[in-house]
Amino acid sequence: MNEMPNDMMRGVAYRQSLPVEDHACLVDVELPVPQPGPHDLLVRVEAVAVNPVDHKVRRNDDPGGRPKVLGWDAAGTVVAVGDQVELFEVGDEV
Repeated sequence: MNEMPNDMMRGVAYRQSLPVEDHACLVDVELPVPQPGPHDLLVRVEAVAVNPVDHKVRRNDDPGGRPKVLGWDAAGTVVAVGDQVELFEVGDEV
């Protein structure tokens, strides 16, 4: 696997609402690593699922060529927490 800069992450996204049969309906992308807000967790995702709601979002919301990441159902390890987070800490599995 190729090394990535620490300020970038891999993701699977869509750039336009295409039929699922189209090879470009989901594409691999590199994105900047986000900084967690005050109440946010940054999680190194190890597994993700795309559910029926994600399918409907992809079908009905065309992001105009910008990459939009789907899949809010994820599992991984917390790597950073916002300054107001109280119930989680770095290293927690979520």
